Amino acid sequence: MTTSNPRTILISGATSGIGRTTAELLLQDGHRIIGIGRDFSKCAFDSDRFTAVEMDLGDIKKLPEQLTALAKQHPDIDAIINCAGQGRFGSLEQFSYKQIYKLMDLNFTSHAFVCRALVPQLKKLDHSNIIFIGSEAALEGTQKGSIYCASKFALRGFAQALRQECSNSGVHVSIVNPGMVKTEFFDELSFEPGEDTCNYIESGDIAAAIKMILDNRSGTVIDEINLSPLKKVVRAKKHNI
Repeated sequence: MTTSNPRTILISGATSGIGRTTAELLLQDGHRIIGIGRDFSKCAFDSDRFTAVEMDLGDIKKLPEQLTALAKQHPDIDAIINCAGQGRFGSLEQFSYKQIYKLMDLNFTSHAFVCRALVPQLKKLDHSNIIFIGSEAALEGTQKGSIYCASKFALRGFAQALRQECSNSGVHVSIVNPGMVKTEFFDELSFEPGEDTCNYIESGDIAAAIKMILDNRSGTVIDEINLSPLKKVVRAKKHNI
């Protein structure tokens, strides 16, 4: 199936997980995708409508120049899907000072930078979208999640405030808050969802929610979507990585 109104969509975190699944779905729908990722060498997209942009969103100092250039190179971007992020959990004292700012930089500040570079041109359009991938961690603080929750609370608050700032334009700002999604996110963590399929969300579920937001009529904004697995069984891995 292809859409009658193809769009040019920027997706961060496009090399894996929710970002990659979303890119694949939207390519099938006929859109043009500009994907940001650190390394596409092992995950290339077989489509002439996909443009890979290798960029480390965790390297905050380089982002203003890189994102300004990206905006100039692609003035036709009319939607942003901010998927990039990382999980790190533990009691506060288990975090080094460097780990704290690195997690906040990637999970929050980089998304603010992406929007800062592109919002001026999005506001000139009759209809554009900014979609953030938040987390259930943006809804309630949890044990051993102080910094991760803080990064996602910040992202959610940013989305809410940016929605108000853009209310006189055609920019639609949305956030999707999923529970545990079965992706590479858990590869380097000490825990993961239980094996049963009712204990996790699939990345395709998130991609479908994103597509619904993009396909929605221009007169309505979907502010926020919360997705949860039917059950929430978490299991510890046998060996921590």
